[in-house]
Amino acid sequence: MTNDLLGRHRAVLPDWLALYYEEPLEITHGEGRHVWDARGNRYLDFFGGILTTMTAHALPEVTKAVSEQAGRIIHSSTLYLNRPMVELAERVAQLSGIPDARVFFTTSGTEANDTALLLATAYRRSNTILAMRNSYHGRSFSAVGITGNSSWSPTSLSPLQTLYVHGGVRTRGPFASLGDEAYIAACVEDLEDLLGHTRAPAALIAEPVQGVGGFTVPPDGLYAAFREVLHERGILWIADEVQTGWGRTGEHFWGWQAHGRNGPPDIMTFAKGIGNGMSIGGVVARSEIMNCLDSNSISTFGGTQITMAAGLANLNYLLEHDLQGNARRVGGLLIERLRAVAAHVPAVREVRGRGLMIGIEITKPGTDEADPRTAAAVLEAAREGGLLIGKGGGHNTSSLRVAPPLSLNVAEAEEGAAILENALRSVQ
Repeated sequence: MTNDLLGRHRAVLPDWLALYYEEPLEITHGEGRHVWDARGNRYLDFFGGILTTMTAHALPEVTKAVSEQAGRIIHSSTLYLNRPMVELAERVAQLSGIPDARVFFTTSGTEANDTALLLATAYRRSNTILAMRNSYHGRSFSAVGITGNSSWSPTSLSPLQTLYVHGGVRTRGPFASLGDEAYIAACVEDLEDLLGHTRAPAALIAEPVQGVGGFTVPPDGLYAAFREVLHERGILWIADEVQTGWGRTGEHFWGWQAHGRNGPPDIMTFAKGIGNGMSIGGVVARSEIMNCLDSNSISTFGGTQITMAAGLANLNYLLEHDLQGNARRVGGLLIERLRAVAAHVPAVREVRGRGLMIGIEITKPGTDEADPRTAAAVLEAAREGGLLIGKGGGHNTSSLRVAPPLSLNVAEAEEGAAILENALRSVQ
């Protein structure tokens, strides 16, 4: 059955639509932190549909909310008043930390970032964007145009002029040998020099922790230091929280809060986990920025009732059960366990991350050279052991990505770490 489905997939879907594993999986159902495939195999899920099943599979509170809403009305568009959309927008605006915040819902993180770019360029009347090297912001034409990761940028054509800034990758690049304070100072100096060579940009867009790039973590305060330079010139700061939001980093509810010394971002985007699998994205911005568009706009599917009901139920659950705190506690145990394992595996260059967002960089032993074959082999071995993880990386890097649902318990963290240890050792 799986082979037949794979053949049908290849016959009608694009060649560039990637599938994991030499024998791709059909996942048929899930519960909690586990999923099952079409052959009945059970897996501990440490990737959650690319960080999207953030809370748990088949979470009763969310499935109940979706079922009840589907029995009333599924969709009406933004042309009509929508109570669940208003209620979720109120919650998100309050939680965002952005003063006088307005919220616009989309169907994905890509669309959210696309909207943020539209707002920033319209507000600033500039099509120049600052982005981070090794970044990823989605697959739309504008988002691809600012993505600083060649593996995910299929064209150089873009409606925007993009300039790339140092800082997102702490342990590589020209400033890697510096201490954190000196590293930040060098990145700020580079930013100031860059701005001296160009017309005033509209905004800097940055992931507080780079997702597709391999869960790379800059020093705390880097974007706060950037903010001082940007603010002096009126340049906006867009925080891409598509992967870091909702408490995943453990220490903070939003990734930008690790860089919040000079206040919140001007614009923030979100998606993935808030819907726990339902398609929700969105943008939060100060009212004067959100309201700067001078033509009509709607969103046919953004904010539709059924996804808003899911988002409300999921947000209530994660706040009531302190899943941010759980990510901090269980994630802290998991990353230390993986670091202990990595100390005895020469192929592991670094274990990094925050909360339940952990990257394991794989290189050829004794070098800084990427080793994508070994990374792929570990992915396969982990699957054989009953664990699903992700992979990523940017310029000359290869990384494994570990991002379980935020309700992960200690026993499951230990189980997953043991499977991953065996997978890493098996490829030595």
